[in-house]
Amino acid sequence: MGMSTALHLKGNNYSNASAAFYIADLIAVLPNVLILNKVPASKWLAVCLVGWGITTACHAALTDYAGLLAVRVISGALESGIPPSLMLLSSQYFKRDEQATRFAFWYTGLGNGQIIGALISYGFQFVSPHHHFAGWRIMFILLGLLTILLGVFVFFFVPNSPMEAKFLKPAERVALLEHVKVNQTGISGSRFHPGQLLEATLDPQIWIVFVLIILQSAGAGVITTYSATLLRTFGYTPKQSALLNIPSGVVNIITTLAYAFYVRYGGSRWSVTLAGSLLALIGACLLSFIPHSNKSGLLAGLYLVNVMPGISNITFQWLTCNTAGHTKRAFATAWMNAAFAIANIIGPETFKARDAPLYKPAKLTLVIMWSVGVVLAMTLATYYALANKARDKVAQAARDEDDNAVDEKQGFSGLTDVQNKTFRYKW
Repeated sequence: MGMSTALHLKGNNYSNASAAFYIADLIAVLPNVLILNKVPASKWLAVCLVGWGITTACHAALTDYAGLLAVRVISGALESGIPPSLMLLSSQYFKRDEQATRFAFWYTGLGNGQIIGALISYGFQFVSPHHHFAGWRIMFILLGLLTILLGVFVFFFVPNSPMEAKFLKPAERVALLEHVKVNQTGISGSRFHPGQLLEATLDPQIWIVFVLIILQSAGAGVITTYSATLLRTFGYTPKQSALLNIPSGVVNIITTLAYAFYVRYGGSRWSVTLAGSLLALIGACLLSFIPHSNKSGLLAGLYLVNVMPGISNITFQWLTCNTAGHTKRAFATAWMNAAFAIANIIGPETFKARDAPLYKPAKLTLVIMWSVGVVLAMTLATYYALANKARDKVAQAARDEDDNAVDEKQGFSGLTDVQNKTFRYKW
């Protein structure tokens, strides 16, 4: 769209600007742990959205690389509070086996973003990049203003907790509490528990998921950031590349929902993670190893790798539903976002200007990371299975899935999953 030329970007400037966004995202993780422990997730989400929208609109005023870095850093810091807030909000209203589908509905924003972004890009490419107000500048203003409006809506209409939800009658709020107490994770809490923070930093499941998200999302980040670039290397024009990006979003949405409904109706998280990762791995192999003259095969590979983002959604929900204690959950959600940020720092940095136009090292990165990720997902499932078996043995009783087996003290006491020996992990 002429942005690189207008800002005089050279060499790896574009990759570095993308990395700067996620470096700021990573640094902002720790403040978010404290903020989300004190401030309602809905309010913090609204603040981050409004700030993010303002910064997005400011992209239209850019004139050089330094300015681009500045707005990307601010955008990244504001982005850091959004995914954890969404995870905490979603987990307040639904049982653990219901959360996968609810997470999936907002996670399809990635696929919808690809589709809508492709159409917006295609439309604004008809504005000459040499025009005094180029198409990409108008695009940033439009998206920024829409995000600000969304943030204002969230601030006034999304409740702080189910107990403050105006769309629920008093009897319905009580019924909701009864419904979700089986989670044994509580609803919310503003008290900071240093012990829970220490427990979280020593919890093997959090570290396994942390590395798993890095492996899954680094490759997905490559595709998200460089999808249009890859399509152009296949021999398509910028406008064709924009439109050919639409099926990637469709694949993303369909697989995200399919994985979630599979888990919702009895499927295991480890099996869907394994299946989705193998499909994405086939796509990565097509991109890496077939001849560059085979445009159809390359296009098929690009679409196949878009089954991976939906797997990341399952991984996010996997840890969220297996972590109890408000401080620990705030840490876990923020830490997952940190992993996502690290992954998106690593991914784009594999795209070096010297490797154009084939970008072979970046494509091989997908193959290696996702192969290791498959092994790690199996390791996590094994960890949960062994932990449950050990707890069953100590309790000398089989796990009881009946909601009535969990009383109010267990459901809302604020104990962590480690402290509460009646807690059983989903795998």
